[in-house]
Amino acid sequence: MAALPAAQVPNYRAIVQTQGPAVVGVTVAGLRQASDEEAGNDAAPSADDPFFRFFRGVPGLRLPPQGVQPFRGQGSGFIVSADGLVLTNAHVVRDARQVTVKLSDRREFAAQVLGSDPATDIAVLKIDASGLPVVTLGNVQRAQVGDWVLAIGAPYGFEQTASQGIVSAKGRSLPGENVVPFIQTDAAINPGNSGGPLFDAEGRVIGVNAQIYSRSGGFQGLAFSIPIDVAMHVKDQIVMSGKVEHARLGVTLQDLSAPLAASFGLKAPDGALVASVMPGSAAAKAGLKSGDVITAVDGQPVQVAGDVSSRVGLARPGERMKLAIWRDRSGEDLRVTLGRAEPSQDSASAAPEQGALGLAIRPLNRQELKRAGLDHGLLVEQVSGPSQLAGIEPGDVLLSLNGQPVERLEQVKDVLAKHPRQVALLVSRDGQQLFVPVQLG
Repeated sequence: MAALPAAQVPNYRAIVQTQGPAVVGVTVAGLRQASDEEAGNDAAPSADDPFFRFFRGVPGLRLPPQGVQPFRGQGSGFIVSADGLVLTNAHVVRDARQVTVKLSDRREFAAQVLGSDPATDIAVLKIDASGLPVVTLGNVQRAQVGDWVLAIGAPYGFEQTASQGIVSAKGRSLPGENVVPFIQTDAAINPGNSGGPLFDAEGRVIGVNAQIYSRSGGFQGLAFSIPIDVAMHVKDQIVMSGKVEHARLGVTLQDLSAPLAASFGLKAPDGALVASVMPGSAAAKAGLKSGDVITAVDGQPVQVAGDVSSRVGLARPGERMKLAIWRDRSGEDLRVTLGRAEPSQDSASAAPEQGALGLAIRPLNRQELKRAGLDHGLLVEQVSGPSQLAGIEPGDVLLSLNGQPVERLEQVKDVLAKHPRQVALLVSRDGQQLFVPVQLG
């Protein structure tokens, strides 16, 4: 066998010098409900659950036990537009009421969360700045296993830290994460790197660092990044509408083993086995059945169940897909019109109706008003931006705005149309009423 030609080592110094200025630190503060795990004597993750978010294990960032408690945290991010759009992880800004972005030149800006998508773990921030350095985006499809990569972020709060490695695998499907086809890397990623960029050898971003596999809380050679095309797809939806919609097929899938493949008459264990089909779902309407094996989606071969889940999860509701299936020892094609996935409870959108206020609200029906003991009001469903920083919470009922009772969305819009710098919200929370000032300008 002939020897392989020597590969040229990337110019890591040049990548750091040219792309590093667009990498930022993200610090957050807010209130959070202590989980059962965190309420114990040791807030470290269980040894039986090695997958965990980057915040855990960072000195000083463990949540106090019992109930709702204040927290502070730190992650990373990177600038994707010169007018102040920043990408980071959704879990970095989850429950945050104050988000601060620190640039490489040490300038700091208060950031607004335009929106976040827990399904892909991507969040979009906006800072009031212009002429900012931006990263160069790459093509994740060109990245192959064995290619060199470089990560820049703030592990354990050490800003502008660079670490190098290779692409260890592509298309990884992790437990509980069936939408994102992760890039696996052995570049040293630690708590605080979360949300930072993963660069290829040419200094182009191909991923967003998101998770690590660890039994100690620190790096153990396994890290996972969200492909940049997935992140930008989510970013575009958030910027356009303040929210992200994912499609739903309505099936339970599992990987094939060699014995299962043989029992279905397949030559290789490639494909996604349909274990069950939900009644009334897009899959049911298309004629998909339990026992079918999905072998391709829109002409792209399927090797594992995660291939189907990621393709569907990143599609839009209403899109049509062509599924190649194996049924009764022969192949056939089905056309399916995808349904809509239920939005995550953690999803945050930046005021799809009320713009600068940062509230997603709706009128209460008669039964809801009666249960709450109210005669009018608008239910707060989601909070972001200024209202989140001021302490407004989902479940609050907005009773008045600047002293004017509100029961219709148009009344809120009329007040905001005058572009006030500050508004006073009267809200009902747990049977009590309180005024909350919200700074808008």
